[in-house]
Amino acid sequence: MNVTLTIAGSDSGGGAGIQADLKTFQELGTFGTSVITAITSQNTQGVHAVHAIPVQDVESQLKAVLDDFPIQAAKTGMLFSAAIITTVSRLMKAHNIPLVVDPVMIAKGGASLLQQEAITAMKTELLPLATVITPNIPEAEVLTGMTIVDDATMIAAGQALLTIGVKVAIIKGGHLAGSHTARDIIVSTDDIFIVETPFITTKDTHGTGCTFSAALTAELAKGTALREAVTIAKQFIQAAIQHPLHLGSGHGPTNHAAYHNFEKVQVTLYDDL
Repeated sequence: MNVTLTIAGSDSGGGAGIQADLKTFQELGTFGTSVITAITSQNTQGVHAVHAIPVQDVESQLKAVLDDFPIQAAKTGMLFSAAIITTVSRLMKAHNIPLVVDPVMIAKGGASLLQQEAITAMKTELLPLATVITPNIPEAEVLTGMTIVDDATMIAAGQALLTIGVKVAIIKGGHLAGSHTARDIIVSTDDIFIVETPFITTKDTHGTGCTFSAALTAELAKGTALREAVTIAKQFIQAAIQHPLHLGSGHGPTNHAAYHNFEKVQVTLYDDL
């Protein structure tokens, strides 16, 4: 069985973080391992507390996993501090493992999940190791210093991330003002393409970014080619949003079992920009 790894925070509400990642890994047929970087006290109403795991304990977890498991692909989520980013980058650099970076910065309810000084460490130490980065528009704006308003600026932001060392940038357009579709633009050195699904109006979107990047990680671990991996990840998250669980009174979780329990959703993939 293919083995995947998530390096991220724990969500006590189960909708995001390592909980979402491990559910997604399992649903897509991989064995998930994990390194916990922070413990959050949160539910659908928001993040109530964040406890960063001491950096030496993050290092101990990561060494233990890498020493014993044949990781085919890994992802990072909430890394919280510059010290954790530096440690994770140093250890991952020694292994030739495909790495998906989900640059988690802000929780759905607005709480900060990444210290300001950690952004520089992410850009200089972690992103050069990234096979794929999956920022939403606000995250891409922070990382590039650009204002993103349309396809052209999404592409420009993706290209700016490539100059840092990222191999593939997936700029997720769900936050684009006035958009009627969930439109993501994928930029690499030799390819630009779009994947698109209908936009679903719902408050139950907690953990969507974690889930999408975990699905992509699982597919890369199985050796799936990029275009197909992105399409499957898009189908997975679209199904998870389209068939919600209606839990909690705030931003509820998505349904990680929906991909296999309901008819596959249609994803439009095209190159005509």
